[in-house]
Amino acid sequence: MIDVLVEDRSSIRTITLNRPAKKNALTPGMYQIMSQALNEAAGDFAIRAVVITGAGTAFTGGNDISDFLETPPTGPESPVFNFLYALHDFPKPLIAAVHGNAVGIGTTALLHCDIVVAAPDSKFQMPFVNLGLVPEAGSSLLFPKLVGHAKASEIFLTGRSFGAEEALTMGLVNKIAPDHLAEAMSIAEVIAQQPPTAVINTKALLKSGYHQAVSMVMEAEGELFRIALESDEAQIAFMNFLSKKSKG
Repeated sequence: MIDVLVEDRSSIRTITLNRPAKKNALTPGMYQIMSQALNEAAGDFAIRAVVITGAGTAFTGGNDISDFLETPPTGPESPVFNFLYALHDFPKPLIAAVHGNAVGIGTTALLHCDIVVAAPDSKFQMPFVNLGLVPEAGSSLLFPKLVGHAKASEIFLTGRSFGAEEALTMGLVNKIAPDHLAEAMSIAEVIAQQPPTAVINTKALLKSGYHQAVSMVMEAEGELFRIALESDEAQIAFMNFLSKKSKG
């Protein structure tokens, strides 16, 4: 089975996380495929928008912890960071169709999307502190910018999950729809009909006030994340997580 499906329908590219038996837990290979799909779409004039979604019962359970322990991201050229920068620098409309669990990068990646459609059963979580880590993907800047310092602190420091309605109130998602993928595709089709250069320039203007700042924060987060991964705190937290998972 191919873990990431990339399909072009007319002028819309769909990237589907396709590891449903593992709740679409992400591996280095999956990150690499997604990076390549985004970078190719950025340079292909025929592609006007990209939709990211997940197969099965979840958007993504975040990083595959076992895989993460075996092949941790050791530098800025690692597949994880390649994907994060491909997201951050993607010049065209990026739309997410989310359902079920969206854990870790499954939530932080949404901060780089232009539109997010969530199914009613969506459940978001950024349990970095729980795992002895720090936020990534520029989320330590983008999330408080979106929801305010107090709410961001509460969610980051407790690692608690929150549902679709709370995410809608926060502004993390644009719309809740029972058929989240159909709604996301419908929005993508509307955008794809707009003058493409105007769309790209408008997105660039919307991000111009903080794009460089996010790049700098991502670099700092990446360094702290790599240091944290090697800490005893993180190793113990990962082992506890895997132990609970095997018993559950």
